[in-house]
Amino acid sequence: MRSRSPPYPIDGAEPTPYPIDGFLALGDWGGVPDPPFVTPREVATAAAMGRAAEELGADFVLALGDNFYYDGVRDEWDPRFQDTFERTFTAPGLRSLPWFVLAGNHDHNGNVSAQIAYGQRSPRWHFPHPYYSLRLSLPGTNSSARLLLLDTVLLCGGTDDFTSGPVNGPGPGPGPGAAPTASAQLRWLQRRLSAAAGDRFVLVAGHYPLWSAGEHGPSECLYRSLRPLLRRNRVTMYLSGHDHNLQFLWEGGVGYVVSGAGNFMEGSKRHGGDLPPGSLRFFYGAPSSPGGFVHVRLEPEAATVTYLEATGRILHREVLPPRGV
Repeated sequence: MRSRSPPYPIDGAEPTPYPIDGFLALGDWGGVPDPPFVTPREVATAAAMGRAAEELGADFVLALGDNFYYDGVRDEWDPRFQDTFERTFTAPGLRSLPWFVLAGNHDHNGNVSAQIAYGQRSPRWHFPHPYYSLRLSLPGTNSSARLLLLDTVLLCGGTDDFTSGPVNGPGPGPGPGAAPTASAQLRWLQRRLSAAAGDRFVLVAGHYPLWSAGEHGPSECLYRSLRPLLRRNRVTMYLSGHDHNLQFLWEGGVGYVVSGAGNFMEGSKRHGGDLPPGSLRFFYGAPSSPGGFVHVRLEPEAATVTYLEATGRILHREVLPPRGV
């Protein structure tokens, strides 16, 4: 891990490139609200992430939301930060890694501002704004990449994971009060994607999946608002969680990575019939599994996405070309 403190501008000047070889991506990892405030699956996944960071190489962790089940945190001193995060992700391979964090729907049930403020209390926790940008450089080359982190709850409204029906499926999106916030975020994203025209890889991340075969399924809101931007700007991949499994989908020249297996595991393919034909290349949600996560490696010639179970077993691997190739 290289020692540096990267900027993540909301707007204005371009960020200083942040050198990386690879990173880990984990969603829906946030324990439980009762003692011991973690699940066996979270503990196993945390240990496996530490081993993967050492063996595969990782410069940071991308936290894809639902960081604290079921109702987020109360304030920046909430003991859940210690019980569910600091005392759980303690493997040697993880201790020096920064976490770049975005919010999920369960985080919005609590105080997201407190999660942002916690970044002033922990050197590991980086969450400067509901949406923000990281400029990445590939060491030993002149190649750059960009990671754009979104708040899809502000874009598309909240959900309840414990209701019946297509919770995050077709729906109207955010209510009228949220429309200005959603519009501002989309304008910011458009500007950042335009600024990324010369980057070799562009990655976008949010909690809700745009495409998913799982229990929540595709998001009509993201299909309308985000998919055109991803395709028009030749985005390499969109990373998400929300559905509690591991998936890879390919549609319209964009890779869709679902990594939501950090705390729960669900094998439902309820929305498999709602996907474009042939788009689902990988799905893993065995209820007996101890959990899983994703490793992403960026090299000038390819972006490699590796899906790992908490046992250490490699489940699947995808290799994506640079933009314009």
